[in-house]
Amino acid sequence: MSQALKVGLFATIALVLLGYFVMRIEDLNPFAEPAQELEAEFDSVAGLDDKASVRVAGVRVGRVDGIRLEDGKAVLRLVLETPVELRKGAGASIANLGMLGDKYVQLEPGPPGAPPLPDGSVLPGTAPISFDEALAKVSNLGDSLESALGGLTGEGGEETPVSRLLDNLDATTREIRALVADNRAQIASSIDNFESLSRSLAESLPPLTAQMERLLTQVEAVVAENRENLRDGMENAREVTAELETSVENLSMITEKIARGEGTIGKLVNSDETHDQLVSTLDSIETGVASLSDTLGRVGRLELDIAYDGYWLEDLEETHSALSFTLDPQSDRFYYLQVVDDPRGRERVQLRETTVTLPDGSTETTTERTVKTEDKVLFSAQFGFEMGDVGRFRAGLLESSAGLGADYSLFDRRFWLTLDAFNFDREDDLAPQLRLATRFRLNDHLYLLAGLDDFLESDRESVFLGAGIRWSDEDLKYLIGSVPSF
Repeated sequence: MSQALKVGLFATIALVLLGYFVMRIEDLNPFAEPAQELEAEFDSVAGLDDKASVRVAGVRVGRVDGIRLEDGKAVLRLVLETPVELRKGAGASIANLGMLGDKYVQLEPGPPGAPPLPDGSVLPGTAPISFDEALAKVSNLGDSLESALGGLTGEGGEETPVSRLLDNLDATTREIRALVADNRAQIASSIDNFESLSRSLAESLPPLTAQMERLLTQVEAVVAENRENLRDGMENAREVTAELETSVENLSMITEKIARGEGTIGKLVNSDETHDQLVSTLDSIETGVASLSDTLGRVGRLELDIAYDGYWLEDLEETHSALSFTLDPQSDRFYYLQVVDDPRGRERVQLRETTVTLPDGSTETTTERTVKTEDKVLFSAQFGFEMGDVGRFRAGLLESSAGLGADYSLFDRRFWLTLDAFNFDREDDLAPQLRLATRFRLNDHLYLLAGLDDFLESDRESVFLGAGIRWSDEDLKYLIGSVPSF
């Protein structure tokens, strides 16, 4: 492939992606079916912008396509890109994406079993409490608290429970003081009793000391009477020493047997054949050590690349991030590991049937479909082959499901075109998830990302843009070597 053809192919792909991005950002789709339109009426839509998203159960189904003032109320024109069955009792409200997120319109389709909503109906809207109203309520609460505290302290000379409590505490304090004054004589008497007790202890301590001395004298007499027993203990110690001498003699006899070549240790020391076998065993150990050293050398030739990137999914309005590890053993093979934080996660569909008995005795069964998102942290583990200097192929586990991947490089590996296919067993007979991504390397560490995710499903496809950072094996060695020692 010539350089001019490569440049032309890259320019064509870039123009196609740019055109698609413009159509997606401006919501231009000449092939789309006519969207469902309806209106909702609110007392106030403060903070809600035109083009804001419309969601049902948190899932984006459309957008706001115009806001006008009619009879002092705000009327929103809603365009639903995904058809929604609206029933009597349906309504709309304004909500926030998180604490500081953008505002959006939340649709409530209406109770199950209710008749469909007629065409041209205007949905009643509910606006959240405004910041000024919240401040006014807080101010009213402060006034009420101030009034309550004034009632407790008895402003205006009125008697209150708190004032009565304070009067009772004052009277109790006066009574305690009077009680202490009346019993001062008894307190003085108690102190005199303590002094008398101290004098008694001073008089009793000398007799106690004399008794302790007599006890020590008796202990000395007991020791004198048992001197014979102490002599017997010393005799036992002499017997133990004699037994130790016998053990030393036995050890001397064993040493003489070894010198004569008797026993296993004697043969090892005196037999040339046993010596040769020992040397052969040591040679085998040396060969094993050499093999282990060669294996460790191959491990030392491994190169490790670490990359962290994140990109913004336009359809979900959330961020997809991943931490990747690439092990290259300096051959035509490599190993790819990845930890992914995916806002979609793994979707599980649950169906629940509800049977209702109508007044005429007949029954009506409705099926409620619930989509739950689980395991937002996914894992990838793939084995890959290098295909020369222009590309590579991967296979294995991709975002916690079986998957394949192919990478094609241009311009001395500064530009990469990647196609991933995975998630082949999705619910509701959905097509496998395909992701087309382009990566442009700005320098040895920074790169940009852009592409299209899940483009086989029109209601799930999403354009994404992002960036990433990469550390090579040499960078990691430099960082580890720069860590100060303690």
